[in-house]
Amino acid sequence: MTKRKFAVVSEYQNAGLRLPQRQTGASAGYDLAAAEDVLIAPKKILAVPTGIKVYMKEDEVLLLYIRSGLALKQGLCLANGVGVIDADYADNPDNEGHIRLAILNTSNQAVEIKKGTRIAQGIFFKYLLADDDDFGGQKRGGGFGSTGATLE
Repeated sequence: MTKRKFAVVSEYQNAGLRLPQRQTGASAGYDLAAAEDVLIAPKKILAVPTGIKVYMKEDEVLLLYIRSGLALKQGLCLANGVGVIDADYADNPDNEGHIRLAILNTSNQAVEIKKGTRIAQGIFFKYLLADDDDFGGQKRGGGFGSTGATLE
């Protein structure tokens, strides 16, 4: 049985990163932080590294949401609205399952994010499959869009 846990990817093993945590006993989300200082230009998207990967059960997904303070105070949002991390993303051969957050700066000013700034929260969910599910046997590649864009 796969354990549900976060781990640091090998590239960031010596970077002094903290694993995602819930901030209160009633918090649903685990806060993910920036693994390094970044500057997001106005009206641009940047893949912000977290240095983190996640393990979970086969019928689970980690959904990622921007932290509300960054959205309201700095005009940042996830470029895709909600990030989806599938259970088979960890340890994939292209990027080791490194979670990078596609952050869009909607403001007219550059926004600096310092290493350790909590930028998103991840919430685990169980999901259901259709009774006649046939996933097609495709193998996972790397990061954004790695399972392709068309049905074949």
